[in-house]
Amino acid sequence: MTNQQEPIWTKSFISIAITNFFIFVVFYALLTLLPIYVLDALEGTSTQAGLVVTIFLLSAIIVRPFSGKVIENIGKKKTLVFSTLIFALSSFLYMFIHDFNVLLLLRFFQGISFSLATTVTGAIAADLVPAKRRGEGLGYFGMSMNLAVVAGPFLALTLHQYMAYNIIFLVFGVIMLVGWLCGMMVKNLQENAAPSVKKSFSLSDLFEKKSMPISSVGILVSFSYASIISFISVYAQSLGLIKTASFFFVVFAAAMLISRPFTGRLFDKSGPNIVIIPSCIVFAIGLFSLSLTHSSWMLLFSGALVGLGYGTLLPSFQTLAIQAAPAHRSAYATATFFTFYDSGIAVGSFVLGIAAGALGYSKLYFALGIFVLLITLYYKWIANLRQKQKAANIQVGMK
Repeated sequence: MTNQQEPIWTKSFISIAITNFFIFVVFYALLTLLPIYVLDALEGTSTQAGLVVTIFLLSAIIVRPFSGKVIENIGKKKTLVFSTLIFALSSFLYMFIHDFNVLLLLRFFQGISFSLATTVTGAIAADLVPAKRRGEGLGYFGMSMNLAVVAGPFLALTLHQYMAYNIIFLVFGVIMLVGWLCGMMVKNLQENAAPSVKKSFSLSDLFEKKSMPISSVGILVSFSYASIISFISVYAQSLGLIKTASFFFVVFAAAMLISRPFTGRLFDKSGPNIVIIPSCIVFAIGLFSLSLTHSSWMLLFSGALVGLGYGTLLPSFQTLAIQAAPAHRSAYATATFFTFYDSGIAVGSFVLGIAAGALGYSKLYFALGIFVLLITLYYKWIANLRQKQKAANIQVGMK
């Protein structure tokens, strides 16, 4: 078949992309609003405000390794419908919570459904995209998450100006119900059957071993990106650029949107190295630019570079993780990649916060620029090993 005979934008692909978008819109909206809610409505401390974020990520990270096995046992479509419905219903429950401890329990519970939902949407997207266009297709799918980075906080902060908290939580729940309905429109998937061999519980029930090398690169990149998510607004405020900071992720998303069609096709046509290595370098330059920022235009220019670099890396690594695994292990590959990715964000937010206190934000971003360049060398080493393994497999096949 030619590429023209294998369309990406099928009804099911559009539906799963929209579902994923709404999941992450609500995720980022809650991530933005809940710390304010804890400080304002619950009269909590800044430590408690941070804890509502941490407990959710902790829950997602704990469950993520098991999600592949859950999806394999239940099936992708049933897991999608169940997890997105639970995520939607738990979003409504925020309306009725006025105790901090109960809020923590809800956050932990919702983190479980979030982990399952985001794993299965990625696995379904990988199944729906034609194999020869997987880099391009998953690149488009990845935009649903990256666009939510802008839409979620914007929605939360805008509604916060005009509505009471319980109404805002109602809106979040309704949005997620729409996402659930879109998930229902995904066609019934023909599950890839795994070899039916009874065995004891092993590492393969949690992780896809073949996806772990590229996932190890992903955790380092997400560790670096945690500095953007966690500290860009604080850094901008220290520079007197807090008003400009609200447009940082808008420029980030714009750069990503403009580049995505080209980078995805280039990935499929010429291989991952020609996309990933330049993207790492651009991401590093964006971090260097941030360290030197002293004006609004430099902050926005840095946002464009980070969006162009990091925004391309995430779907590229996810594609490689899925391609490394057998077809029937796509859910395990997705779970493995996002377990590493989530861990990088969680650890990075904590460790880099300590580093920022010691170095200052400018020096931190400069150091991370160097770190990302070193990650580029590590990726090249991983890619060379992968190439040698492919060559060895071909030789064995010829014999």
